[in-house]
Amino acid sequence: MRKALLLALSAVLTGQLATSSVAKAETNYGQVAMHVAYMLQNHHLSHREFDDEVSKQLLESFLNFLDFSHIYFTQDDVDGFRTKYATMLDDNIVTRNVSPALEIYDVYEQRVKERVAYAQKTLQTAKFTFDSNRQIELKRDKKPWPKDKAASDKLWNDLIEGDLLAERLSDLSKAEDAKKKAEKKAAKKETEKPEDAAKEEEAKKAAKAEPAEDEGPPDKRVLKRYDRLLKQLGENDQEDVVNFFLSCLAQTYDPHTEYMSQQEMDNFNIQMKHSLVGIGALLTSKENVAEIQGIVVGGPADKEGELKLNDKIVAVAQGENAEFQELNGMKLQKIVELIRGKAGSLVRLKVRPSENPSITKQISIVRGEVPLKEKLANAELIVTPPVDGKSSKLGWINLSSFYADMEENTVSTTVDVARLLKRLMKEHIEGLVVDLRGNGGGSLEEAIKMTGLFIPAGPVVQAKDWRDNITWRDSEGERPVYSGPLIVLTDKASASASEIFAAALQDYRRAIIVGEKSTFGKGTVQTILPVERYMPFFSDKSRAGALKVTIQKFYRIAGGSTQLRGVIPDVNLPSVHDVMEIGEDALPHALPYDTIPSRTFTFWSKNPLPSDQLRTRVSSRITKNPEFQYVLDDTKRRKERNDRNSISLNEAARVKELEEEKARIEVRKQERKDRVKELADKSKDAFDLFRLTLDNVDQPQLVKESSLSREDTSGMRLAKNVSPDDDEPVSENSQFTYGIEPVKLETINILRDWIDISAHQPQTANTEGQGAKKSAGL
Repeated sequence: MRKALLLALSAVLTGQLATSSVAKAETNYGQVAMHVAYMLQNHHLSHREFDDEVSKQLLESFLNFLDFSHIYFTQDDVDGFRTKYATMLDDNIVTRNVSPALEIYDVYEQRVKERVAYAQKTLQTAKFTFDSNRQIELKRDKKPWPKDKAASDKLWNDLIEGDLLAERLSDLSKAEDAKKKAEKKAAKKETEKPEDAAKEEEAKKAAKAEPAEDEGPPDKRVLKRYDRLLKQLGENDQEDVVNFFLSCLAQTYDPHTEYMSQQEMDNFNIQMKHSLVGIGALLTSKENVAEIQGIVVGGPADKEGELKLNDKIVAVAQGENAEFQELNGMKLQKIVELIRGKAGSLVRLKVRPSENPSITKQISIVRGEVPLKEKLANAELIVTPPVDGKSSKLGWINLSSFYADMEENTVSTTVDVARLLKRLMKEHIEGLVVDLRGNGGGSLEEAIKMTGLFIPAGPVVQAKDWRDNITWRDSEGERPVYSGPLIVLTDKASASASEIFAAALQDYRRAIIVGEKSTFGKGTVQTILPVERYMPFFSDKSRAGALKVTIQKFYRIAGGSTQLRGVIPDVNLPSVHDVMEIGEDALPHALPYDTIPSRTFTFWSKNPLPSDQLRTRVSSRITKNPEFQYVLDDTKRRKERNDRNSISLNEAARVKELEEEKARIEVRKQERKDRVKELADKSKDAFDLFRLTLDNVDQPQLVKESSLSREDTSGMRLAKNVSPDDDEPVSENSQFTYGIEPVKLETINILRDWIDISAHQPQTANTEGQGAKKSAGL
């Protein structure tokens, strides 16, 4: 097949050069597919042949992508596709033929239409009693497709009943909430002063919230959902289908090799640079209409001033004199693509204002660079309440990704973190936490550089390519910026660059890793190759997209890989994620774990870090901490639900389950409230929290966390999705003691433990007895 691909490429190049006078045509997606296959075969780490085995896996991947829950195709459909295409998709792609993908998608679309029509008829004619003992499966991705139409009808009778029951239960819950709200409002009015009532009425008028749309009874809502599905399917064009197909092809090589359409490539660049060119507005889709949910402070829309939160965009025009393109029913991603554009260009919006939806007005905005501050590194200075008469000053760095501007080098995670770190050190912190929870990675270069903020020059990561050539990368700074006690906090979503950073600091004995059972387990390196680079000179390449392809596996300096296994924490905290299918080992076609020889490096600490002592203290606190006992209880319930993988269609049984769940939640709420009150009555001591952002890090005065609004920290004004009658939203953390969520509070305790151990005993000494006396948790 490798030879066939090379011959096909040669023929294409020759043909294009021989017809140089032919006008440029629209993007040939068959040609794009052929070049993607060539790139995979020649650039992927495995150098795997593009052959019949890949063809079989591609077919299964595409079928499961389209019909993940196995509810639309029948087994007859699937068997027909397997007979016709299982070993032929590779041959089709080599000859630039993507018609099989389009044919399979057409059958899928037809089956969806048939199922929706069946659902519409069933909802009109069938009577559901919701009193049977039948169950429906929650996850069907491993289940067979229904054998034929009759089996599909039987399955769909249960699915429709399940959807209806879910809507009925939702109505019961809403009615109960409305009743409680009315009772609370009535009780409030009895004690309310006349002037307060007048102020509340004025506030309602000022809000001018649109009346909630009557969504109708459960059957109408279910039908509406099916109608939306049909409309979304109808919007997919050839480019979308080929994008789906090539994404499935790429991921037969490994989960992190991806075909990226042009729009996906644009989004990737935005995530890496944390900036985009556009108007600076956050859109959401409501009832197939684009609504303004956020406006970036200082962005083009904010400076222009006319666009408001909750305005609805109904049409877009490019430039001063262009015609408006109506957006009704258009996919949100395509609307976004229309609104984005080159810096300095004009976009015109036709808008239904939130304060008066009965009219439309036109707004002209000049596009510009929009910084996205919310995901940039930020930090906290935490001053703890005293234990044994002593408070501690601790630093906390929040990092959601390893971002970088790979083209102009104007944005750097390491530079930003260094600024925050130096300010924290100026405040004389005794210890530091780097919070990588939810950090999916990003720039390998930044992970290496940032490791150098905490260790002297030395190896950070190793890599091996398809030829088994091993290379390594060093941190370059002679001295670390920070040399005090360091914790790296991780969870199951900490991946890739996060794992490189955490693993290196663990291997050097530089940091204690605290977190869930393991990190994600992505131990591979990708590079991005524009497909247009490989296409013939005279072809239309504007929509060719790019291939993010795995070219290496990376390894710890101690020789092991993070692939599949991730980074195992030194101190493990309970998490419901431990029983969820999250991580590399849950993904199809994941590459295997292996090892290579270790590098020569010098431990930061001559003696092992006090992980055993810390685990003993943590274990003692967790058994007494109600919050972690809730987590353990939730984990057990989640595992039972996963194992059962079914839910009842009996309304009485479901209502009983929901009431039990609500009662459990209410008990927890009350217990939390009691604990917060007990702590407030017992002690007036509290945490002092100061927030450091890249905007205020150099200011002489520290800024209290409580004085910053969501707008201050995110750089964006967000719409409030509450009606004037609703209570103001309460901070999620206010329910916890000290106003700090449990994992964060326990991590602070662990850092204080480490500082205490370091101050009182040599790390190699047996200090279990003395340490226990000093392990009082906050």
